[in-house]
Amino acid sequence: MRPPSINSLIQQFDGALRVLNGVGHPARPSPAIPVEQQQLSESDRKISARLMRVNHCGEICAQALYVGQGLTSEDPYIQETMQQAAREETDHLLWCEARLAELNSHKSYLNPFFYTMSFVSGAVSGLLGNRFNLGFVAATEEQVVKHLEEHLQGLPSEDKRSQAILEQMKLDEDQHRTDALSRGGMDFPKPFKSIMTAVSKLMTRTTYWV
Repeated sequence: MRPPSINSLIQQFDGALRVLNGVGHPARPSPAIPVEQQQLSESDRKISARLMRVNHCGEICAQALYVGQGLTSEDPYIQETMQQAAREETDHLLWCEARLAELNSHKSYLNPFFYTMSFVSGAVSGLLGNRFNLGFVAATEEQVVKHLEEHLQGLPSEDKRSQAILEQMKLDEDQHRTDALSRGGMDFPKPFKSIMTAVSKLMTRTTYWV
């Protein structure tokens, strides 16, 4: 495999800055828009904000993962697949960021660290071939769906706007998982998925607070 060109690396760096700074426009309107804003207590607002901060960081990681995978894969089809997935995840990223602003909260200060870690993981995955690459997507999305289900249970019942966002994200992420498997991705064994679960818990537990 030929190493990435200087222009390609510059583009990736520019893309990382855009993702981390929330630059862009969603292709789809936020599912929260038609939902009436409910007054939340201060304690409920903090819970919602912390959970949405975790989900926002998860979308930061998804962007980095797909970019890394597409960068090192030698298959043009896989490259385009990863680029398309990253574009779709941009909606989720910007929806979460907008909701955080509504909740008067901040993004995780650890986003640059988790972006870098996910980018490296994606780049390594891309080097291991299409079957592993797509399988890594499927396993990652499986983890995301589980987190979203937990967060939907954990959100305050009055926070219908955040719930609407997470419900749509769950549908999209599950579709990404199904697509990756149908395109030949391997179904990772349980021990490998357990390692991924441990890593994802590190992200969720730290970004919930920081």
